[in-house]
Amino acid sequence: MTKISKISNTVNIENRKAKFDFQFLDTLVAGIVLKGTEIKAIREGKAGLTDTYCFFRGNELFIRNLHISEYENASFYKHEPTRERKLLLNKNELEKWQKKMKEQGLTIVPTKLFINDKGFAKLNLALAKGKKAFDKREDIKKRDVEREMQRKF
Repeated sequence: MTKISKISNTVNIENRKAKFDFQFLDTLVAGIVLKGTEIKAIREGKAGLTDTYCFFRGNELFIRNLHISEYENASFYKHEPTRERKLLLNKNELEKWQKKMKEQGLTIVPTKLFINDKGFAKLNLALAKGKKAFDKREDIKKRDVEREMQRKF
């Protein structure tokens, strides 16, 4: 009897609202420190990036409000769904982004959570600047014009 697996190899969880709320200036790919049941839940696609943000504590980068649902088949090693998780980045990259955040008032926004070829969970991060209301309206207008052009052709 074969067992059908719910786990997929192509996990691609995006933060769609981030593109609307922020203007991306620079991007990086970071690793995440996870517990055993967390990676299993991510492989099942049970994670959400809404309302997540990154912050520095000392010289380390952490992510807060990354919701990873509890793994159903776990016995007693369950994890807390929205705990703070450490992000793994190069020391030079951390220092560079920390300076930019302090000087220019930028923020670090997670844009995408995925599983790489080796099976590790990775997170796309963007150094971003918040958009004003008129910037958002301009983006909506551009998107509408592009749709109209696509319909005509």
